[in-house]
Amino acid sequence: MRNPVQLGLLLLALTAIGVFGYNVYLRETTPPQRAYTEFLAELRQGTIAKVHFRGQALTGEDSASRPFGTFVPDVGALVPLLLEKEVAITGEAEVTSGVADGLKTLLPFLLILGGWLIFSKKPSQGNFGAGRGSRFTPVKSERITFADVAGITEAKEELQEIVEFLKNPAKHSRLGGRIPKGVLLQGAPGTGKTLLAKAIAGEASVAFFSMGGSDFVEIFAGVGASRVRELFAEAKKSAPCLIFIDEIDAIGGRRSGGQNSGASDEREQTLNALLVEMDGFDSEKTIIMIAATNRPDILDPALLRPGRFDRQITISLPDVKGRLKILEVHAKKIIAIPEIDLAAIARSIPGFSGAEIANLVNEAALTAAKRNKAAVEMTDFEEAKDKIVMGLERKSIVVSEKDRRLTAYHEAGHAIVGLLLEETDPLHKITIIPRGRAMGLTQQVALDERHTYSREYLLNRIAILMGGRAAETLVFNRLTTGASNDILQATEIAARLVCEWGMSPAIGPIAYIRGSEGFLGESGKVKPHSEMIARRIDHEIKHLIGGCYDQAADVLKKHNRFLHKFAEALLLNETMDAEEVDIVYRRYLKERDIERLLTENGGKNDSTNTHEQTEVFS
Repeated sequence: MRNPVQLGLLLLALTAIGVFGYNVYLRETTPPQRAYTEFLAELRQGTIAKVHFRGQALTGEDSASRPFGTFVPDVGALVPLLLEKEVAITGEAEVTSGVADGLKTLLPFLLILGGWLIFSKKPSQGNFGAGRGSRFTPVKSERITFADVAGITEAKEELQEIVEFLKNPAKHSRLGGRIPKGVLLQGAPGTGKTLLAKAIAGEASVAFFSMGGSDFVEIFAGVGASRVRELFAEAKKSAPCLIFIDEIDAIGGRRSGGQNSGASDEREQTLNALLVEMDGFDSEKTIIMIAATNRPDILDPALLRPGRFDRQITISLPDVKGRLKILEVHAKKIIAIPEIDLAAIARSIPGFSGAEIANLVNEAALTAAKRNKAAVEMTDFEEAKDKIVMGLERKSIVVSEKDRRLTAYHEAGHAIVGLLLEETDPLHKITIIPRGRAMGLTQQVALDERHTYSREYLLNRIAILMGGRAAETLVFNRLTTGASNDILQATEIAARLVCEWGMSPAIGPIAYIRGSEGFLGESGKVKPHSEMIARRIDHEIKHLIGGCYDQAADVLKKHNRFLHKFAEALLLNETMDAEEVDIVYRRYLKERDIERLLTENGGKNDSTNTHEQTEVFS
C-alpha cells in the first residue's frame, strides 16, 4: 500500500462498500411508512396493538402484527388517545449521533482524500523510488542483435566500437584513451534509432535502461531532476550498462536564457541535472548513454559538446541496397512465393524508411490474407504500396464519364511529357482510379539514387507537372482545379531553384533563403532583400514556370495523336504500368513512321511500297 494510487482506490472501495451496506441495513430494518391520518383512523377503530416512540418518530404493530412507521407532529396530544385505546406504549430518547450521522459526516472527507491520493502525482523525496521503481530497472525483452538491423551499414560499423567498449573496456583504455560517454543517434522518424540502441545492448549483453524524454517532464518542480539523479544512481549499480533516452529533445532543448515560463523552467532544471550527471560519471563505471532524436537542431549546445555526447551518428534513409536488405529481413517473417522480386520493390519505394518498409510488408501480408491466398504475391505488394503511397481506393465515389475523360487526358499529359523529355525519371505507373484525395496519379521512379539534381532535371520536372494543365487546355480548352497540387509543387521547385540553389541566370548564384532546409525538411529563413529583388524573384519564378508550361504544351501539340491514343487506352484499362505504356508508345511510333513513308512516296500504295513497309515493321 505504499503506492498512493492503490491506497486511494482502496479507501474509495471501502467507502462505497460501507455506504451500500448501510443502505441495505436501513431498507431491511425500516418498517413501511403510513400517513398520520391513516394511523389516527386505525387507532380510533382499535386496530393498533403497540407503539414505540423515538422522538417524534413512531413505529409499532397493528392487531394483525404488521409493522408500520409514521411521524407524529404532536406527541402530547396523541398519548391520551393511546391510553384510552389501551395501546402498549414504549419509548426512548432521540439519539443525535450514530452510525448514519457518522457516515454522513465522514463520507465527503473520505471521497476528497481518495481523489487527492489518486490524482496527486507529486511523490515525496523519501519514497520517490518506491512509487517509480519500475522506471529504473533494466529492460528485459527479446534479445536483439545487429543481425536484426539492416540498411544502415555505416551506422552499425560505427556502433560496433561501442559494443567493444562495453565488452572489454580495459583494451581501449590501456593506452590512455577515454571511453565515449554518449552517442547521439539523429535521423528521420522510422530509420531505426531505437532498434540500433537495443541491438547494442543485445550484442554487449549488458543491462539496458530505456526511457523516453517525456518521462522526466512533470508540472511539479524538481521531479524531473530527481528522476535523472535516481536513474543514474541505479545505472551505476548495474554497470557496465547502457542508458537509452528516446526523443531527448523533450528535455534537451536549447535553454531560453532566463525568460522562462514555469514549465520551461522545470524542463531546464531537468536538463541541468542531466548535464551534471553526465559530467559526474565515475571513471571506474562503464556507463554509456545513447540518445535518439529527429530534431538535433533544437538541442542545447552544452549537451552536444565532447565529454557528454562525444559521437553524433546520423541515421539516413536507406538507399536502394539498404531497402532491399530491410525487405529481405521482414520478408522472412511472412509466407511469400519464391518468385517475388524484392529488388524491383526496393527500387519502386524511394524515400521509404525502415518502419515504412516493415509496414509495407505487413500490409502486403494482410492484403493476401484478405483475398484468402496461400502466400503473398507480387500483386499484393503492389496493392499495399499503392495504398501507402496514394491512399485507399475510393470505390464508393461516383465519377461521371466527363470527369473520367478529363482525368485521363490530365494524367496522360504528365506521362507523355515525362516520357519524351530527355533528363527525367522513368514512368512506373499511371492510374485514373481515385485514391486518397487525388482523382488520378502518375508515378515516376528513378533507376538510381539521386543525391544531386541538375538544372535541366528540375526544369523538366516542372514541365512534367505542367503537362496535366497543358493537356486539359489543349483538348478541352478549359481550366479545372485538378492541377492545383501540380501548380503548388511546380512553384515550390521554381522558388527553391531561384532563391536557394542559385540556378537562375537572371538572379545569379545568390541564396535568398538562409539555412537551407532543416534536418527533416523544415523551411529555412528568408534572407532580407529589397522590394526590387523581390519583384525580380517573382518575375523569374513566373518566367521559369511559364517557359516550362510552354515546353509541355509544345510536346503535347507535336504528339497530339499519341495524347489521344494514350488517354483512350487509359480510359479502357484505368491503370497502366511502364510496360503497357511502352506498348502504346511503340505502336504510335510505328503508325507515325508508316504515314511518313507513305507521304514521302507520294501516297503510292503499290506492291513494292507495301513490301518495303512490311519488311521494315515486321
